[in-house]
Amino acid sequence: MSKELIRLRDCVMSYGDEVVLDHINLYINDKEFLTLLGPSGCGKTTTLRIIGGFLSPTSGDVLFDGVRINYVPPHQRTVNTVFQRYALFPHLNVFENVAFGLRIPKAGEDGRKVRLPEREIHQRVMELLETVNLKGFDKRPVSALSGGQQQRVAIARALVNRPKVLLLDEPLGALDMRLRKDMQNELKRIQQEMEITFIYVTHDQEEALAMSDTVVVMDGGRIQQIGTPEDIYNEPKNAFVADFIGESNIIDGIMRADGVVEIFNRKFQCLDNGFAKDEAVDVVIRPEDVDIVDEAAGQLKGVVTSVTFKGVHYDTIVDFYGFKWLIQTTDYCPEGSRIGIKIDPDGIHVMKKSHYSGMFGDYSSYSEEYEELDVPEGADGEGDGPPEGGYEE
Repeated sequence: MSKELIRLRDCVMSYGDEVVLDHINLYINDKEFLTLLGPSGCGKTTTLRIIGGFLSPTSGDVLFDGVRINYVPPHQRTVNTVFQRYALFPHLNVFENVAFGLRIPKAGEDGRKVRLPEREIHQRVMELLETVNLKGFDKRPVSALSGGQQQRVAIARALVNRPKVLLLDEPLGALDMRLRKDMQNELKRIQQEMEITFIYVTHDQEEALAMSDTVVVMDGGRIQQIGTPEDIYNEPKNAFVADFIGESNIIDGIMRADGVVEIFNRKFQCLDNGFAKDEAVDVVIRPEDVDIVDEAAGQLKGVVTSVTFKGVHYDTIVDFYGFKWLIQTTDYCPEGSRIGIKIDPDGIHVMKKSHYSGMFGDYSSYSEEYEELDVPEGADGEGDGPPEGGYEE
């Protein structure tokens, strides 16, 4: 069982009347790769700065190994930070940039300043350069490095002091897409090899899913959901999480019974239960979980309004009774064609209504949201009754 290393207990951060963090409760295990994920202004960087000691919460507690450290300054915490701007020293080469922190005298047990022997400094720096795949770069000026290489120098400099925790504040933001993907793999490898805790801040959901053991989704200064990447993607707690993590079609529904949800006046089998009978719910259907079939065989019928080629699939926008869905498929359906769709029970996820309900999920080019469950007259060519197909009680 993993050992708890850090705990934020009922932490609030406010500036006057503005609440930036609203009663955050979170624990982080030793040797865990945890990502704080959310849009700009959600509170993720503030949370990171509280853990690092750059900020003290207005109220609540920060615990490290069970000890309260609210007012312990950053240099007295076994924590180091890598920022988006690496802040390397341009007048020093790679070796000296990494060695910089080791050359600063540290207080010994008797309170006297102690310097590390040069031999130990050299050994530790060279070991770290090999870990971050920069062996042979020690004499090179940092100005001669690529962006990805500079980032590795910044990581090595942060790790050379052997912290228990490394904080990373959107460190890949300045890199191009290909290099970002390469560095995602590198960061995960380094974390596993060093066996220390990484706390990573990003607004990029793909980064969070690719690297993390645990993802913490934040919005409005609050934690919306905590879980593994698989849990966050497959079992979102509300419409915000469903929309922020990947693409989602989020539709108003009614839970008619355990395992039966109604959307667009049509009943579908699902795997969800525990809701009240006839409870209004949000229904999430991922674009990749929708199968396109002939119109006559479809559980729902719609009209293709847009097709975009994405390389491995087509992003197909389909109008179902005034609500636009995104379907990701390898089948090409031309704009204007009428299609049917089928959805397996495990492709439907039902969520409780929240204050995010109605804000996401419609892929129309206009902002008007679909508000009625009734099928518009003539939408399926059969008057105003429900479309054929689907699951009936």
